[in-house]
Amino acid sequence: MARLSVLIADDDPVIRAGLAAILSKAEDIEVIAEAADGREALSLARRHAPDVILLDVRMPGVDGISALPHLVQLAPVLMTTYSQVAEIIREALLLGAGGYLVHGEFTTDELLRAVRDVSVGRPHFTPTAASALLAELRASSHPQRDVSQSTERLNNSVVFGLSSREEEVMDLIASGMNNQQIASACFISEKTVKNHINRIFAKLQSATRSEAIARWLGTARPGVSGHE
Repeated sequence: MARLSVLIADDDPVIRAGLAAILSKAEDIEVIAEAADGREALSLARRHAPDVILLDVRMPGVDGISALPHLVQLAPVLMTTYSQVAEIIREALLLGAGGYLVHGEFTTDELLRAVRDVSVGRPHFTPTAASALLAELRASSHPQRDVSQSTERLNNSVVFGLSSREEEVMDLIASGMNNQQIASACFISEKTVKNHINRIFAKLQSATRSEAIARWLGTARPGVSGHE
């Protein structure tokens, strides 16, 4: 039986290696190419014609969401990312993604099953992605609800000047993950997580997780100090 060919697109070489290692465990799947951004992913997809593309959301240059509508014309796309923002999940699906997996929420077997299923048009979602999508769908029936908070959160990503990785870590903090869970989800050490958090807290002018979350989600204002 012919093996499913997979293209992995993620700017983090450690994550690419981790995904490739998981996929290599399956006899019916092979990784044929790896890309560091959306532009390279599109070029490699045209060259290699993969059966499935694994795509990260946040990448430098051309990000996953920008590349997605072009990639889905070439192969089924499975999002594999840290981003748990409901609006991003919804946009990815509207643009044609066949599934959405959040790092740290799927096992080796679940990833392999998702790749096989997406290749034949069966969608796959990890719990956070499914919950975020459900919340987004519910909110769409009440369009005035949470709009200002969502807009403020997006504005804050610019106001606070967080890097892509810091945004990812902050999203995971806001989802309630502890340092160990974040390290697992991001394929990095807990020490690296702590370093990211220290920089995030400094940029958000926050001393605690709860204060940082409030600032990040827009329920507190930049420059307004909470209780230290």
